[in-house]
Amino acid sequence: MAQLCVNTKSASRHVKGAAHGFTPMAPGCEAVIMSSALVEALRAGLPADAVLTDPDVTSSYAHDMASFCDAGAPAVVVLPRTVEQVQHVMRTATALRVPVVPQGARTGLSGGANASDGCVVVSLVKMDRILEISPVDRIAVVEPGVVNATLSRAVAEHGLAYPPDPSSWEMCTIGGNIGTASGGLCCVKYGVTAEYVLGLDVVLADGRLLRTGRRTAKGVAGYDLTRLFVGSEGSLGIVVRAVLALKPRPPRQLVLAAEFASAAAACDAVCAVMAKGHLPSLLELMDRTTIRAVNSLAHMGLPETTEALLLAAFDTPDPAADLAAVGALCEAAGATQVVPAEDAAESELLLQARRLSLTALEAVKGTTMIDDVCVPRSRLGDLLDGVERIAEKYALTIGVCAHAGDGNTHPTVCFDAADPDESRRARESFDEIMALGLDLGGTITGEHGVGVLKKEWLARELGPVGVEMQRAVKAAFDPHHLLNPGKLF
Repeated sequence: MAQLCVNTKSASRHVKGAAHGFTPMAPGCEAVIMSSALVEALRAGLPADAVLTDPDVTSSYAHDMASFCDAGAPAVVVLPRTVEQVQHVMRTATALRVPVVPQGARTGLSGGANASDGCVVVSLVKMDRILEISPVDRIAVVEPGVVNATLSRAVAEHGLAYPPDPSSWEMCTIGGNIGTASGGLCCVKYGVTAEYVLGLDVVLADGRLLRTGRRTAKGVAGYDLTRLFVGSEGSLGIVVRAVLALKPRPPRQLVLAAEFASAAAACDAVCAVMAKGHLPSLLELMDRTTIRAVNSLAHMGLPETTEALLLAAFDTPDPAADLAAVGALCEAAGATQVVPAEDAAESELLLQARRLSLTALEAVKGTTMIDDVCVPRSRLGDLLDGVERIAEKYALTIGVCAHAGDGNTHPTVCFDAADPDESRRARESFDEIMALGLDLGGTITGEHGVGVLKKEWLARELGPVGVEMQRAVKAAFDPHHLLNPGKLF
């Protein structure tokens, strides 16, 4: 527990009055507030069942799904249900100078939701209401704990769609999606989370409530603070409400599968599809390693003799015609077989194979490091060739699945976490893949975020001036560096 410049006997009384001008004593005092006083102060503004202190329970909130990321032991976990309760938590934390780590469903892959020692974990999963769906304005207003798939199904009843669809959409929350600026399978046509967040309610570090953005279709007043919070990984404030843009629900998509004798040929097909102006709703790639892993896990009968499988989908009024045009481009690029789905059920079967990719690769050795390097489409083939060389160099299994239409790849390093040498090689190969992505003009993360895993690499990508400006933004919103400390930079 950190040293805090307040009198422990009066801590609760002071925290209750924090919104009325309470200021902690100057640094250097010797009083140390114990976790019991912190818990007492939190309970003053939260229901008893919203404050978790059992170490066996709080330890389960210590980390997300990332490998190789340090996690501390939280002092307490809180599960607020209202904006006012989140404000109380932040006023308490600021008064006592206690770090706060916001969390959603903890499906992240970069350690961005990992706890720090002695922190307050704020789990937002209980704030799970869909507050409004407006077919006229084409917006939804939601709390951060709403699960992505739940929102998608709710708006579908109104003939609308919320397009961002991360692979974990059945579990991940909108708040987490906003925090990491997540993507999904349909980004090639519909874009990522940032393009659908119109406005936010954010509880700042000192407990004040900030409202950004708008409900209108247009709006350019002032700096775009909404975009600033999207992808900030909980380091600037806690999102407690979001206004999201919706689209008319598209027709059911049809999918085409094309087999290739090389990953390079599949990447050539991707470039041809995009260069010809096609706008698929999905353009995904699975390499040989991924295909075999999916077959081993789910016995789906995917063609294991192929080096790469490309999946293209269209949700246009005449998807069959669009698939035929793309199929011809695939054949021209060297596809050995092109198979268009005949109906929605067959299409869904092909997409299920893609969605199982990361789970299947994890089953190969029991542990994975999942990268999300994004490169220009024109360099996609170079990245896949480079990953293959890195896998050979380190004698590791590395499978690649990719949102090929936007150049966002997921090289996935499979390793045995109980083998120290293999774990070392896995980490070194992961770093080489990120370096390769930067060398190809790409970015270290297209949708998973930086968190703990990629802090060093963020500094390399941004450069010293970029890091300086980012830290200045952080200091403006969180001068005591209480929000999600140790993440990003």
